[in-house]
Amino acid sequence: MNRLRYSVNLSYEILDATADFLLIIEAAKTTRQCVLSECLALTPAVAVTRYTDPLCNRMLRMRAERGALTVRYEAVVDINHRLTDGLSLTEVPVPELPFDVLSYLAPSRYCESDRLMEFAMREFGGMRPGYSRVYAIREWVRNHVRFLSRSTNERTSAIDTIVERTGVCRDFSHLMIAICRALSIPARMSSSVDYGADPALGAPDFHAVVEVFLSDGWYLLDPSGVSIPTGLLRIGTGRDAADIPFAAIFGKVASKRPFIGIQPMIDTSAGIDPPLATTSAICTW
Repeated sequence: MNRLRYSVNLSYEILDATADFLLIIEAAKTTRQCVLSECLALTPAVAVTRYTDPLCNRMLRMRAERGALTVRYEAVVDINHRLTDGLSLTEVPVPELPFDVLSYLAPSRYCESDRLMEFAMREFGGMRPGYSRVYAIREWVRNHVRFLSRSTNERTSAIDTIVERTGVCRDFSHLMIAICRALSIPARMSSSVDYGADPALGAPDFHAVVEVFLSDGWYLLDPSGVSIPTGLLRIGTGRDAADIPFAAIFGKVASKRPFIGIQPMIDTSAGIDPPLATTSAICTW
């Protein structure tokens, strides 16, 4: 088991009379991720409405008046990973997929899988189906796309990324998701924090990774390769980044860069170890 202390500090200046915010920043609560403690503080105090959807996304809705607004969230989170030998995981034929998984076969806003079918079949169609093929897709994306901060924007899609061959974590994830779906492998996005990333890439930040459905569950992969996957706590889950922005803002607002903190909490006597790299397939759902 891994235990992480996660924090986020958001700062805004509301320039209109009011502005509305929808935030997905709180750690998700799943069967394998437990929030031991958490605290949300807003300055000035603002009324907050909460909603948790079927994917465990915990949304905060608020309206703030003109002036400064600071949102501070902190949590201690336990992650009890299910680690599986990837060789035992198989792709599930479409007629046998659970109904709630079928939507992750379809193209979405940033993952135009219908336009990548010929490419996907040419590159990966001859491979043995299963985790090894999914991992090969992950490796192809990691090796053929260059990680470059601020190289893309909110309009960049998987098709743009395969042409430009540069991007940030969400672009790597969108491309891998689109390729998997083009091969009839259900895939979706999970938002997290880039635990274990090289400090040369900058301060800790929100991070996008991929989950694919194999055998009996959703398995986590980081196509950008910048994180230690066992240190990826779950915040949001959706078809692509359009479903799970950490902040959707309605109104004229100036924002500062989020300040993110992520630290391991270690207690070996209690079986709480630091996140480590592993060759096993990882499930946190």
